[in-house]
Amino acid sequence: MAISFHLENVDFPAIKKRETANWIKAVAKNFNRQVGEISYLFCDDTKILEINREYLQHDYYTDIITFDYSEDKTISGDISISLDTVRSNSQKFQTAYEEELHRVIIHGILHLCGLRDHSEEEKKAMREAENAALLLLENSTK
Repeated sequence: MAISFHLENVDFPAIKKRETANWIKAVAKNFNRQVGEISYLFCDDTKILEINREYLQHDYYTDIITFDYSEDKTISGDISISLDTVRSNSQKFQTAYEEELHRVIIHGILHLCGLRDHSEEEKKAMREAENAALLLLENSTK
């Protein structure tokens, strides 16, 4: 199992790789999942738009795109995150950039664990799971 972090057109965000990887594994474990191969790509809006157009035929910017390759109880996937959109969302929602970044990082993992966010009910469950995961991270770094 491996969690890797890659960059395109951006500097590495202010996260601790080992701490983040351990947090991801703990969140997955809470959903009775184990971590397989997870690859993060931190990029800019230009790259996320390119990915969205090429693979999903969507012509808009987004903060995260998750490609799910999970099998059974092992989560695996490619997760692309636009740091530009994370920054603008942190301003829009009046949250700290680091908190918004962690929320988006774990949002992709929650998708791999089976959570969806299409309906209002699903969005509420996703937000609750994100908040619980952020609390787990906060408590693990104290």
